[in-house]
Amino acid sequence: MGKIIFYEDRNFQGRSYECSSDCPELSSYFSRCNSIRVESGCWVVYERPNYIGYQYILTRGEYSDFQRWMGFNDSIRSCRLIRNTTTGSYRIRIYERPDFAGHMMEFSEDNPAVYERFRHREVHSCSVLDGAWVFFEHPNYRGRQYLLERGEYRRYADWGAMHAAVGSFRRIMEF
Repeated sequence: MGKIIFYEDRNFQGRSYECSSDCPELSSYFSRCNSIRVESGCWVVYERPNYIGYQYILTRGEYSDFQRWMGFNDSIRSCRLIRNTTTGSYRIRIYERPDFAGHMMEFSEDNPAVYERFRHREVHSCSVLDGAWVFFEHPNYRGRQYLLERGEYRRYADWGAMHAAVGSFRRIMEF
């Protein structure tokens, strides 16, 4: 189970909405979102309804304004609880080419700079063997975020990216 609370204003002020399950449409509960409190679980929130648009991965904690979760604006329109965050085991394989071709490396730890270890500037496919992961567009966990749960991703579009740039990635862990 998870629990997330959305607030219309910064610093947990204004109208709020509490959620404990996946929600494909949040606009009937609030018009804007400027702060979030995650009381339990790990969540992915989306800027548009039906789990599309920019993704933001949130773990337990307080986010007093949208910049704290690296948001571009105050638009949050859907959310869902992330599964596989308490497995204790994390493994991901990344590939330099689509369809699991080319150079491959397997990781079980966070990676703040993909190029330094992988030696390729792009990741075109990957396989999540254990746990849940987040890809970041830039090194040091910056830029657009992409949730990857257990499964196969034959092309970068499968995880929602417009290009193959992966600068860093980390495990999603519930504390």
